Formats: sequence, structure tokens, C-alpha cells
Amino acid sequence: MACTAIVGINWGDEGKGRMVDLLTEQIDIVVRYQGGGNAGHTVINEHGKFALHLLPSGIFRKNVINILGNGVAMDPESLMNEIKDVADKGVAVTPENLKISDRASLLMPWHRRLDELEEQRLADKKYGSTKQGIAPFYSDKYQKKTVMAGELFYPERLRAHLKDLMEWKNLIIKGVYGAEPYTWDEIENWLNTSCEAIKPYICDTGDLLREAEENGKRIMFEAQLGSLRDLDHGIYPMTTSSNTIAAYAPVGSGLPSAQLDRIIGVVKAYSTCVGEGPFTCEMFGEEAEKLREAGHEYGAKTGRPRRVGPVDLVATRYGVQVQGATEIALTKLDVLSYLDEIPVCAHYELNGELTDKFPFPAALDDCKPVIETVKGWKKDISGVRTWEDLPEEAKAYVQMIEKAIRCPIKWVSVGPERDSIIMR
Repeated sequence: MACTAIVGINWGDEGKGRMVDLLTEQIDIVVRYQGGGNAGHTVINEHGKFALHLLPSGIFRKNVINILGNGVAMDPESLMNEIKDVADKGVAVTPENLKISDRASLLMPWHRRLDELEEQRLADKKYGSTKQGIAPFYSDKYQKKTVMAGELFYPERLRAHLKDLMEWKNLIIKGVYGAEPYTWDEIENWLNTSCEAIKPYICDTGDLLREAEENGKRIMFEAQLGSLRDLDHGIYPMTTSSNTIAAYAPVGSGLPSAQLDRIIGVVKAYSTCVGEGPFTCEMFGEEAEKLREAGHEYGAKTGRPRRVGPVDLVATRYGVQVQGATEIALTKLDVLSYLDEIPVCAHYELNGELTDKFPFPAALDDCKPVIETVKGWKKDISGVRTWEDLPEEAKAYVQMIEKAIRCPIKWVSVGPERDSIIMR
């Protein structure tokens, strides 16, 4: 199995980073193929606890090459800060184990600024942006108004290009938002610090990936966020601004010829959501607070309390379908150990009728969750390492989800550590 994608099935924060970290023991290359610094993959291993935002989660394996593909929103400043953070904990990040596609576009300082200004303008209608500049970045990319990382090696062309872009951006910053425009000195200073620092990592990663494919190397494509935040197939417009689904992995990685052999979908044993938008199964009050505290559900990037709810079988089944998942990793099963009865969002009610179909986004506000309960196991399972040793009630819960989403659950996570995993 040469090409594997690891993707989120729900709203993001499912535990993809810990699964990439676990499975890269038998992988040669890990590629991030979309998104930017707007989400976090939490990894706990022998080096400590990390919240990765741009770095691929294979960075902790010595013999793994990590690539930021052409589909990534490449934020030089954030990346260098992240490299320093992991290096301070003894993890080496060098041009040998981290490579940036020369076709990845650079996230400019004005992208983050415009993100903040637009959220302020929207006020109570805001999209819940992380204000990392992601939406303005992808908007500019599709308008052909970004700078590719490879242009850093063509300084005269780069300066002329950036001055044209700055003139255009300042018209928007001043004319639409009434904010202070950028000066060339500010942009040149950014070039001379953050951009110079990433130049040793930039190369033709497409050529590297093609050679790896020809030589039968094992490649893993790492997604950010989940199915329901996909720009085309998610809860639009409360989505991210890129395609989070596995089908985009070959394009965003720089290896459009890739054929995916496995698509590992990651599902949390309950539901969480950061940001705005419809979340049909959402819990409120004391019940929600207990689950949030039990699962330590706070955003890895923002620190914001995550919205929480029971596992949503309707949304999860849809996520499996759009990802084309071949197998599932179920994470955080141990968090539910405090419950006597475990709630499950088994169906939706829409216009007075039960439905198991995930509806068009505009209809989601009219959906109500149909909650059923299953018996809890009421014991600590964080030390369990085999399927046979799980309580019968925990096995039944996993099997119930597996049957409902119509995809085999191969891994069950019972803790955040690398070895806190049960293989079926």
C-alpha cells in the first residue's frame, strides 16, 4: 500500500495528528496538502506534547521526509516560530526532513490583517475565523494574486510582483475598511526575516514525490480539519477555504498522478466543533460542560472552548461517504467512561420527519437531533491495549458506530499517548 490519506470525518479536531504520528513508523514521506496555520494537530510522544499547525505530524520520526505541498497556505512567520518551538524540545527540523513546495503560495501579512478586518465588519454575523488569513489567502490564490515560494529565488521579479500586489491590497484596506495601508518598508522587512529563513527548505517537491512514487516509497497525505469543513462538500459557508477531502490530496500535494490505496478516516467517539455554523447534535449547559472537561476540549490553535455533543451518526456517515474512507480510527473512547448512559445522535428530524440523510447546508438550521442512549461501561479503559480486554459495553458502542457508518473501525484510541491504542 504505497499511498495513504489520513482525513477528518467530522468538523475537525478528530485526532488526525496522533494517528499520523502513530502510523508513520512504516511511512517514508508525509505530505500536508491543504490548509494552513488555522488548525492544530495535537501529538503526544516521547518528546512531549505538541500542537502542530503547519508542520506535518511525521516530523517526529527520524527517517520521514515531511512536505508542505502546493495546496498549503504557506505562512513563513508561523512556520519558523513552529520550527523553533519543536526544536526547543529536542526535535530536529532541517532541510533534509522538511521540504516546502516551490509552488506553494505565501500567506502575506495583509492576509491576516484582512481576515481580522472582515470579521470585525461582520460583527455578529462573523464566520468564526481563526484570523490566520486563510480565507483572504485562498481568495487571492484563485484570483492569481499570490506569490509562490519559488519566487523568493528571483528577487527582481519578486519585488516588482509584490509592489503591484501591495498597491492593489492597499486600495482594499483603505477604501473598504478605512485602515492603515502597508508600506514597502514593512513588506521588505518581512521578506528579509521570515522569507529568507524558509528559503533553505524550498525545492521542487513534485519531482521528489514523482521519484518516490516510481521507487515504491510509502507516502502519507495528511489533511487538516474534516469533511464538514470542506469548501465544496461541507456546511458552506461555515467551512474552511480549501478542500479537506482525500480526493484533493494528489492535487494539493504536488503528485496529481497518485492513486490512493487507503483512506483512513478519523472519528471522535463524541462530537466536537470549533467555530460558527450548524451543529445539530450540540449539547448545552452542565451536560456539555462535563463532556468538555472530560475531553479537555479547547482549540489547539485558539484555546476556544469547543462546542460538544454526542456522536452524530448522520453527519459521520456522510463524512465517510465524501471522504471515500476505507477504514476508521475511533479516538477518545476513554473520555466517555464517566457516563452511565451514553447519548447518540441516531437520526435527524427535519420538517417533522425522521431522516438519516445529511441535508443541504441551508436546511441544517431546521434539523433537530433524535437522541438515543446506549449503556456505558463506567470504568477506566485508558490502560486497555487489546480488543478482548475492553468492557462489553465499550465493544458494543464501537460496533454500533461501525454498523451505522458502514465502514470498519480498525483502531480505537483510549488516550492521547502514542501507545494508547487498540488495533482490531
